[in-house]
Amino acid sequence: MSETNYLTTDYTLKSWFLTTDHKRVAILYFASLIFFFFIGGAAATAIRIELATPQADFVSSDTYNRLFTMHGIIMVWFFLIPSIPNTLGNFVVPLMIGARDLAFPRLNLMSWYIFMLGGCITLFAIFAGGIDTGWTFYTPFSTLYSNSYVIVAAAGVFIAGFSSILTGLNFIVTIHRLRAPGLTWYRLPLFLWSLYATSVILVLATPVLAITLLLMATERFFGVGIFDPRIGGDPLLFQHLFWFYSHPAVYIMILPGMGVINELVSCFSRKPVFGYKFVAWASLAIAAVGFLVWGHHMFVSGQSLIASLVFSFMSFMVAVPSAIKVFNWTATLHKGSLRFDAPMLYALGFIGLFTTGGLTGLFLACLAFDVHATDTYFVVAHFHYIMVGGMVTAYFGGLHYWWPKITGRLYSEYWARTAAVLIFFGFNLTFFPQFILGAEGMPRRYHVYPPEFQVWNVLSSGGAVILAVAYLMPLFYLGYSAFFGARSPANPWNAPGLEWQTSSPPPEENFTTQPVVTREPYQYNEAFEAEPQNA
Repeated sequence: MSETNYLTTDYTLKSWFLTTDHKRVAILYFASLIFFFFIGGAAATAIRIELATPQADFVSSDTYNRLFTMHGIIMVWFFLIPSIPNTLGNFVVPLMIGARDLAFPRLNLMSWYIFMLGGCITLFAIFAGGIDTGWTFYTPFSTLYSNSYVIVAAAGVFIAGFSSILTGLNFIVTIHRLRAPGLTWYRLPLFLWSLYATSVILVLATPVLAITLLLMATERFFGVGIFDPRIGGDPLLFQHLFWFYSHPAVYIMILPGMGVINELVSCFSRKPVFGYKFVAWASLAIAAVGFLVWGHHMFVSGQSLIASLVFSFMSFMVAVPSAIKVFNWTATLHKGSLRFDAPMLYALGFIGLFTTGGLTGLFLACLAFDVHATDTYFVVAHFHYIMVGGMVTAYFGGLHYWWPKITGRLYSEYWARTAAVLIFFGFNLTFFPQFILGAEGMPRRYHVYPPEFQVWNVLSSGGAVILAVAYLMPLFYLGYSAFFGARSPANPWNAPGLEWQTSSPPPEENFTTQPVVTREPYQYNEAFEAEPQNA
């Protein structure tokens, strides 16, 4: 480990809270997201305890409403959306392009403070009494009937949105302007293509959410007829505006995860990513088509049949670039020199879980089936397979992959592999029974249910226990590694990316000399393997 690096430059709290180093800002986000993840996870645990029995044995209906709302708001806006871009992306984007920092380092730190301000306001709303509208803030419940802290929670989400916009702008400018000599667009790591596409969505879609929440607050406070038809409003307008942001938000969550998987699959099969250009452009295609499918959340809302048919067709279309990625990962694995280290196990888990979530999404794109499955546990299982099974698994995979670079330490492979396997097993036991519950007609957001559904709910709650233990395990072995782990070489995976061509942890300026890129990405060929690496 280098004697002077970004971790040892200064130890004071002031040096951390006023830092403009992208690596330290990433660590600030990392610590914040762990905090929010466990708050959201605690709410999920309470939900699964309640659903282990058919009757309301644990919490009241009002408390249950506040629990699933708290779980949704915290997990979606304060963990899933910022997780990979703001932690892993913040840390590795400048390293991957051979730059000293992001284009706007002070703006990067300000984004974290804005994010924390939004998070604290939302936590105040939750702990002051909670919010019972669901994370979607649907009107007219949020504007007319709810007596909970709707506006305070919405204000927190509103403020946090500015952090997302600023981070997206920073990434776009950085990737355009600060690439090392020789690093052309088609030599960029595919993780950066995915972050670029994500940033475009962040910049274009997030303002729509802000406007939507502002309109909701205006109607709630001033009684202006925006969504309420009794005073001249449009009852469907809120759903149109909300899902115009919130469906692309699904791709804000999953696109960075796909980018991580490209790095992992290529490194641990020692092969270039099959069809590099197709995968790169598939990221942008998902970002573009993702803006055209919001209406598939509204098949039973009363929108016209023609509109539903168009949104159904576009929903099938967005599956094409997603399928390209899965096909190309599989082709990359084919005849590769596979190594089943922990990051690779997470990558394989991601491919299985994301594929399941994607295929069940096609079910919901069918009008007839969607009418049957709307607001049932089938939908809950589907989006958890994508947003948790996919995104969180990719996040853990990326965290294990870049952990030696971040900390300069190695972790226990045994415990890391055990956690990866347990997460995959626990996740499937938790959420696969929910497909069956949904197909049999159990509605979501109910805390009492007929006894015939109990066996599937008990299986799901049992799986949640395993999943919770598996999610806690990295906290211990990575925490131990950060202080007592064996020293890591600069390039423990023998990978060709620029981020591995500097010391672990990197110095404050990232590189001692400006790197120059002379070869294509992911060149795990015999010549590269024969070269002496700086490991």
